[in-house]
Amino acid sequence: MYYPAPRVYTFCDMRVCIVLPTIDEGPLLTETALAVFNALAAHDVHLLIAASAKLTTPQTRGAIQMLEREYPGKVAAFNQRLPGVGAAIQEAFARAEGDVVVLMTPDLETPPEILPQMIKKLEDGYDMATATRWRMGFAFNGYNPVKMTLNFLFQQIFRAVYLTRLSDLTYGYRAFKIEVIKNIRWEESRHPFFFETMLKPLRLGYKIAEVDAPWKMFITRKSSTGRAKSKDLLAYIRVGLHNRFLPKKLMRVH
Repeated sequence: MYYPAPRVYTFCDMRVCIVLPTIDEGPLLTETALAVFNALAAHDVHLLIAASAKLTTPQTRGAIQMLEREYPGKVAAFNQRLPGVGAAIQEAFARAEGDVVVLMTPDLETPPEILPQMIKKLEDGYDMATATRWRMGFAFNGYNPVKMTLNFLFQQIFRAVYLTRLSDLTYGYRAFKIEVIKNIRWEESRHPFFFETMLKPLRLGYKIAEVDAPWKMFITRKSSTGRAKSKDLLAYIRVGLHNRFLPKKLMRVH
């Protein structure tokens, strides 16, 4: 019987889908899109923008419409059906096509300049590449020192719980081979979804690489689709423990 050889990707032929959940980013969304297209000029890049019928601001919708006009066939937007940033991304994952899916924020807090490094990790054979803010010596610009300390302690606890050397388990900046996101049953509808996107691939044995990335807060915005609030701490702990002991067969799409 003949078995076709698995496809070997080269650095210039990846079809990359960038998932961007939006609320009030306005011109930052436009800047993010331009930076993404520039950083990944060697690839076939498409933006998939999730909007909220209630929360996405008119200014941000104007930026979306401008991008759709300027990049026909390269930018698509939809209104999420269920509330929550996790729900928006799950709906985007279901719609995503191509070879690679990248989860990032539309406000430049996830630096587009490291995208080529993340994509290269997938070319090198990894199933997933994730950005880390910790290996560059606490690369948090404009971040509250108390929150940074709590974040660091949280990371260390769950690194031990999951027996992993990966240093940043909660950052919402990841690139996946598309089969990873399609084969996992996602559950979380709100900010802890970002944590889930690390924990389930870890438990299922996917090969994951880290790429160093600085993190910068843009203080001109009212909110962030990619940044959790303090009240989410208990939800993050619940998600961490739930996915540690959830049978693997329940993590997969059947």
